[in-house]
Amino acid sequence: MPNKVVIEDRGAVRIVTINRPDQRNCVDGETALGLGRAIQAFAADDKARVLVVTGAGELSFCAGADLKNPSSLLEHELVDVAGPMGFARLDPGKPTIAAINGYCFAGGGELAAWCDVRVAADNAEFGCLSRRWGVPYTDGGTQRFARVMGTGNALYLLLTGVRISAERAFQLGFVQEVVPKGQALERALELASAMAAYPNFAGLCADRRALLFGLHRDLDAGLLLEAELVRPTLLDEELLAGLGRFAQGARDPSPRPPR
Repeated sequence: MPNKVVIEDRGAVRIVTINRPDQRNCVDGETALGLGRAIQAFAADDKARVLVVTGAGELSFCAGADLKNPSSLLEHELVDVAGPMGFARLDPGKPTIAAINGYCFAGGGELAAWCDVRVAADNAEFGCLSRRWGVPYTDGGTQRFARVMGTGNALYLLLTGVRISAERAFQLGFVQEVVPKGQALERALELASAMAAYPNFAGLCADRRALLFGLHRDLDAGLLLEAELVRPTLLDEELLAGLGRFAQGARDPSPRPPR
């Protein structure tokens, strides 16, 4: 039996793939445990800097929980640590990108929202489709959807169960980039490689943490958090070397938006 979660390293970028294409990459207990362990391993590995999450095949990123075997999602050993689908309560402390191909429904949307950045192929579709079966959201959807795209848009998706296109998800602010079919992983890897290669990676992670953990603080408290987390990285040797390259007119290595 093939692994339900496949891990691959490409330099400093780690790819985690849900490998159940015949089940539209839905998540059962075994898959959830695999996801949780993969995230924990990524967090603990200093050589792996950026995580890309995707689904096997072009039909589906993740169609949500395995509704034919729902009890397994409440029985695996990481359910209280990570959540039923294996990711909601985990934070690896480093950047994460969702490469979304095809269906991104229900818990699949929660997994995408768990990631920091979302790149979708133009054949991707989104929606809280489990609403039609009476299934609520217990893997971060009630919390992260609003943080990503605002309260009104989050409630619109959560309460109506409407099915939307990649372009509409982009308009709502859920997706950051839409690329041609078959290119979501390629683009996610391009962004991930750029992130992983930036000097002072500790500073990048500090910026990420300050933003995420400062969301619901008032401005002054958020600025204090920023100072606490980010200022210690200002004397990093890689940062000083980067400033030296800037002074010498080095080329900007930042990735360009897709055309």
